[in-house]
Amino acid sequence: MARFLRSHLASNQVSRVVYGAIIGLALVVALEAHPPPAGAVIASLLGTGVAVALAEVYSEVLGIEVRTRRHVEREHSRAIWADTGAVAFGISFPAVFFVLSAAGAFEIDTAFELAKWSGLGLIGFYGFCAARLTGAGLPSALIKGLAAALIAAFLIALKAIVH
Repeated sequence: MARFLRSHLASNQVSRVVYGAIIGLALVVALEAHPPPAGAVIASLLGTGVAVALAEVYSEVLGIEVRTRRHVEREHSRAIWADTGAVAFGISFPAVFFVLSAAGAFEIDTAFELAKWSGLGLIGFYGFCAARLTGAGLPSALIKGLAAALIAAFLIALKAIVH
């Protein structure tokens, strides 16, 4: 597990997962105002993950082809798909809580709370890891992780203020 985590933290996918997690969190917060059934939340998260990933693949390929006036090479295409898969994962991950809710493990309100706070935790964790990997001491890394988590906290607070 430690080897996987080290490998993951050294990849391009970190920024893509965080980007996706912010989108997924924004969707969860928006849906919570008038909560649909768990199945609708699952479909919304998965559908958004696929739509954003396809939009990213298309725009990235189009940008490369316009800029270079050549087709995207197979290796580069694989890298694009890997990056966009990470975005889709970040967006779709909260669906796990709604699957559990649909299965009767807990109420949908609990699924929304778990989805929101796990998103905040994930974003903060990546901020903390990034700081530590750049050589920051523990206090500094904690501050940087907290600062990253404030992005998620902003979305959660905005929803609370608006509703």
